[in-house]
Amino acid sequence: MTAKPVLNRAQFHTSVAQLRDLPFSRAEIAFAGRSNAGKSSAINLLTRINRLAFTSKTPGRTQLINFFELDPDVFLVDLPGYGYAKVPPAVKAKWETLLSRYLQERAPLVGMVLIMDARHPLTPLDRQMLDWFAPTGKPVHILLSKADKLSNSEKALTLRRVAQELAAFGNVSVQLFSSLSRLGAEEAGALIEGWLAEGVRQPDADAAEGGQ
Repeated sequence: MTAKPVLNRAQFHTSVAQLRDLPFSRAEIAFAGRSNAGKSSAINLLTRINRLAFTSKTPGRTQLINFFELDPDVFLVDLPGYGYAKVPPAVKAKWETLLSRYLQERAPLVGMVLIMDARHPLTPLDRQMLDWFAPTGKPVHILLSKADKLSNSEKALTLRRVAQELAAFGNVSVQLFSSLSRLGAEEAGALIEGWLAEGVRQPDADAAEGGQ
């Protein structure tokens, strides 16, 4: 019998609001994205679990880092959506501190999947996430979500433009993606599974101690 793909084993583990509460981890992949970019829908599609990540009609509602366990001490991590205008400044500042420190300091984190709306990619806040994470040298894979809303020519143009603008960041890849049409789901799933397998095989020394 073929083993279930690791992404399809996801189950909720814990939610944390502060870095000191992060669980021990051997390897984890973080999903990040602007509020309403389609992050929750992408997670649900890639794990094939319909309501694993909460899809809210109110962007910015999720304020916690949510951990979904794939294998023992191996996680998919759903980061708070960012960029929602109605969030109070104090809450926004807290999120920014939490996200930036997590991305820069979390040793078991092997890569980040960054979801951008294909119709509005590379917002200033998207670039901020890249600026925080790029210095770690770990890979970033960008899903240009809601690509089904673009024509074929718009898809090609958007993908080319984003790839060109990201070339300066180095270890960044990009693809078209749609949770509705499932465009790019197989490609994205294979890449993420590969990252996790590599992360488990070659754990960071700090991760072995549950480093943050």
